[in-house]
Amino acid sequence: MSLWRILVVDDDAGMLRSVERVLGQDYKVASTRSSREAVGLAEAFKPDLAILDIQMPEMDGFQLMEELQALDPELDVIFMTGSIHELDAKLIRAIRKDAFYFLQKPFDRGVLLSLVERCLELKRLDRSNRQHLLRMEKELGDARAFQQSMLAPGYAKVGGISVFAHYLPCSELAGDFYDCSALPSDGAVILVADVSGHGASAAMLTGIVKSAFHSASSDVYEPVCVVERVANGIRPFANHHFITLICARIRNGSVDFVNAGHPPGILSNLKTAALLEATGPIISPALKCSWEQHVIQVKPGSDRIVLFTDAIIEAESESGEYGLDRLVEEVSKRPIEGNVLSEQILESVRQFAVGRPIKDDLTLVIADL
Repeated sequence: MSLWRILVVDDDAGMLRSVERVLGQDYKVASTRSSREAVGLAEAFKPDLAILDIQMPEMDGFQLMEELQALDPELDVIFMTGSIHELDAKLIRAIRKDAFYFLQKPFDRGVLLSLVERCLELKRLDRSNRQHLLRMEKELGDARAFQQSMLAPGYAKVGGISVFAHYLPCSELAGDFYDCSALPSDGAVILVADVSGHGASAAMLTGIVKSAFHSASSDVYEPVCVVERVANGIRPFANHHFITLICARIRNGSVDFVNAGHPPGILSNLKTAALLEATGPIISPALKCSWEQHVIQVKPGSDRIVLFTDAIIEAESESGEYGLDRLVEEVSKRPIEGNVLSEQILESVRQFAVGRPIKDDLTLVIADL
């Protein structure tokens, strides 16, 4: 690493020579007796630290600090003074100006070296932390873009079925996932999942869910096969990880589905609403279990399926949670297209929450059969 650069400004030539002797062996030092010249010198020298006398004839140290930090807001400053007049007031002003330290002349050589070393070490750590933060932000941005790319589009005509989706993550790397795919003949399969946690581990789990979902194409997206593939995929993970999901395959006037500990899906038309309730437990490396696949009959052209994650029904207001019953009522009372219904459901949740933030990732998928 190149030597740290230190600018020293003091109208006392003897003091300049003293500071240069103390610091010159370990640092690159530039000095001047003129506070006016110091600004131009700093512009060319680009110091990491400035050591400034407070009382100087052309411009005092506080004014000089402002001009130097206008050039480099990250410049650290150590003030020196040989005057005992109003010493406390100068100290207070130095503190308020965010100076790194206030040193009274004559100073001890070891004290000056220790101060400079400490100041520059903190600066090095700060720069390192900022670089690390920038790397993390870039990596999170890349991961977020990758995770978003795994999701199905917000609208798709899949196997003759209109699928509308809304996805609102509450963190950079969210835990919700949805996907859909056409079947070899007419029909479609839809999956909505909610993985535990957020961040990198959640992104990895959603990647496993997507991979398992699409690998089940060899089983014609049999819902129970999808769930079993997900369970096998997360087996290497620690036991505290888990996934809830619902997978519904729509074809030939019926829906095959598996609900692995997920909030119930809603099958609705203008007259009735039925729930696609849990057919087995959550998916977790800690559990060895099986899931049942259920079948219900549907009427193409009049029925719709609504799948969602728990952020919708767990949205809170002073009166409690939004709840499943309220959602079923919203779904059942509107003979409108799925895209309009999804917008109205989300608006209903926002109005219910009265400005309170949604505390979890939110996914809503509506399939008009």
